[in-house]
Amino acid sequence: MSEPYRTQSAVDALVGLLDLERIEERIFRGQSPNDMRQRVFGGQVAGQALVAATRTVEHGIVHSLHSYFLRPGDPTIPIVYEVELIRDGRSFATRRVVAIQHGHSIFHLTASFHTPEPGYDHQFQAPQDVPAADELPDFRTRNLPLAEEYGEWFDHPRPIDTRYVGPNEVLRATGEHLPPHQTVWMRADGALPDDPVLHQCVLTYASDLTLLDTVNLPHGQRFMSGDLMMASLDHAMWFHRPFKADQWFLYVQDTPSSSGARGLARGLIYQDGQLVVSVVQEGLVRLLT
Repeated sequence: MSEPYRTQSAVDALVGLLDLERIEERIFRGQSPNDMRQRVFGGQVAGQALVAATRTVEHGIVHSLHSYFLRPGDPTIPIVYEVELIRDGRSFATRRVVAIQHGHSIFHLTASFHTPEPGYDHQFQAPQDVPAADELPDFRTRNLPLAEEYGEWFDHPRPIDTRYVGPNEVLRATGEHLPPHQTVWMRADGALPDDPVLHQCVLTYASDLTLLDTVNLPHGQRFMSGDLMMASLDHAMWFHRPFKADQWFLYVQDTPSSSGARGLARGLIYQDGQLVVSVVQEGLVRLLT
């Protein structure tokens, strides 16, 4: 028996966040939630930009996206998304999206769409002997010792349920050096409409939640320590197979390299043993002390 959904209202709010307002041909406007962030969450901008691109495509589904975070987003004002039609072919379509605030570009995304067709089919095998998601603690249970430190944010509704397999990045002690990889179960913590595009955009949002934290593991640092400045610089995704973002997916993450205040992290996302999405991200990881 599946667990009851606990934060349907937060998931509904995320769906609303991704439902952009069309203000002109190929121009859309997106809002930000009031979640006490100093800057707009990168996964939100990427998800909204993908929504904007998708709404200008008549056939095909997204198979890859490549994006750059150029400036911090201001959560107090809307974001305008301008879509450029790069190519419409028989099998592929390409769109470029620019996110704008205060008259400046804050984010660029290029997305490619493909009409499905038969071909080769192989994948890396999914990890074996991983504890089931319902055997692991949710955010609130896992981080209860830090409830006072989190303050109001601790009880803030979260649309994505994240359950770590292994050490908790937030709770581990600074100075504890760990292997350069982590595995996290995720899902939208509520029911989503049966729209494949929406599921892709929700997973795009979720894919930015934990990935860059992987870079900290081999260096004994953690974001909550206050000794780091961290920000996503770019984000790339490849969509291999259909999936449901409101069902558990396993996010297997590693970090092959960090140097010069930049760290690279990779992720493979599995659902029901199928590799459904691959992710790569580089981020700024600057030591402040």
